[in-house]
Amino acid sequence: MWKIGNIYFIAAVAVIGGALFGFDISSMSAIISTQPYLCQFNQRGHDENGLCLGPTDDVQGGITAAMPGGSWLGALVSGIVSDAFGRKTSIQLGAIIWIIGSVVVCASVNIPMLAIGRVINGFSVGICSAQVPVYISEISPPSKRGRLIGFQQWAITWGILIMFFICYGSSFIPGTAAFRLPWGLQAVPAVLLFLGLVFLPESPRWLAKKDRWEQAVEVLTLIHGKGDPNSPWVIRELSEIREVVEFERANADVSYFELFTPGMINRTQVGVFTQIWSQLTGMNVMMYYITYVFTMAGLSEPGTNAVLLPSGIQFVINVVMTVPALLWMDRWGRRPTLLVGAFLMCFWLCINAGLFAVYGRAPYPGEFTSTAESMAVEGPPAKAIIAATYLFVASFAPTWGPVSWTYPPELFPLRLRGKAVALCTSANWAFNFALAYFVPAAFANITWRVYLIFATFCAAMFLHVFFMFPETANKPLEEIEEMFDDTKPGAIKYIGTPAWKTKNTRNLALRQERNETLSSEEKMGVSGEHKESAA
Repeated sequence: MWKIGNIYFIAAVAVIGGALFGFDISSMSAIISTQPYLCQFNQRGHDENGLCLGPTDDVQGGITAAMPGGSWLGALVSGIVSDAFGRKTSIQLGAIIWIIGSVVVCASVNIPMLAIGRVINGFSVGICSAQVPVYISEISPPSKRGRLIGFQQWAITWGILIMFFICYGSSFIPGTAAFRLPWGLQAVPAVLLFLGLVFLPESPRWLAKKDRWEQAVEVLTLIHGKGDPNSPWVIRELSEIREVVEFERANADVSYFELFTPGMINRTQVGVFTQIWSQLTGMNVMMYYITYVFTMAGLSEPGTNAVLLPSGIQFVINVVMTVPALLWMDRWGRRPTLLVGAFLMCFWLCINAGLFAVYGRAPYPGEFTSTAESMAVEGPPAKAIIAATYLFVASFAPTWGPVSWTYPPELFPLRLRGKAVALCTSANWAFNFALAYFVPAAFANITWRVYLIFATFCAAMFLHVFFMFPETANKPLEEIEEMFDDTKPGAIKYIGTPAWKTKNTRNLALRQERNETLSSEEKMGVSGEHKESAA
């Protein structure tokens, strides 16, 4: 079948799998404060104005957490599925599961049905979020790998933005169609993802691992060789892949347990904590419960959707501010990007904590519908809280957002990459689940101190990155493996080198790609001259 080899097109199709996660975040964020949703899943009766109060805070936390709970399981399973059937096939399976979950969620008539549908959707997101970065990392050239995997985060932000405004428009529809319409429409991208992947090639590294060398050469030629199987780039990539595959077969069996052996535990903890820290920034909590925060800052009116539009501004910021990372993340490197993001997010969280602590008051009886909305701020301090929240999002979007997806696939050898990234991503979803469930109760009980907890996490992640996270930008995946491996002859012994002394090799990578491209073009030119002479 005809395949498309443009690397940007391949990434654009694959990262639709990331957009599915974005659809879920904003659909839940936009819908949980609307009357049709609160009335359909009402547990607490009505207030003095006759408005539905909706599920209890614990139940709402459980409904929200059902998706990341399913994602945790899906991410763990994805490693086994990906290694057995291929990166592309595992993503297609995720698309099918998402369609099934969307149908169940759209048709939900009670809380158990809604929770089950969200678990199914989460299972799909777990598969896609784990394997899309693996797929892209194994196809991309080193100098573009960060940008292309970063498209995963950009797709998430676009999914959040698009679905949020679909929900905003639907909120004016009377009855349950206000939430059923967006929950049904979110199945459409999964259909596009499944069909688009039909025309994309499989990962050449996975094909080589399965001894399908001819197909691996075809994919490398299609993507990197511009149709020339004798391109220096194709020859070098194939040689490195063959060396790694042969070495891995001779030295190790593949299992999850190997990730915790002495030779692998360092990169495992780095990869796992990359995903854990991305959750402990508090960003996804902001996304899920932003309407709560802005309600406390005085942007809502009882029984209206007034809080939705200002909440949507942060989703626009999220999309726009991810673009700098796509353009320059490979130039910046992974370490500086993570360090700057952690510092800035810690700062804005401390600002919000201080504003709520100093200027916040307990809400009046009946002022808010949820006990999670436990503080009220008016006037200039409220505006400062909104501004700090926007700046927090603007700090996350070009830093931890894209890098948290880019970094883990770069750390692990081919034989373990599928399982390793699945483990790292499962850690992401485990903490996403815990936080989604924890935050409503935390706002209700410890109020502004929630911000201090996340600020402390940001300070801790800054130190962890500085001392333990090596630089991987612009290095071939096979070279990154050597950074951690002291058993191979001639390996680059980074094990004894402090992480803060590792460097970004962007200029070297660009020169290598440029020289190999020129060599290929010169070779094709010489070949053409020979043909003309023969004629």
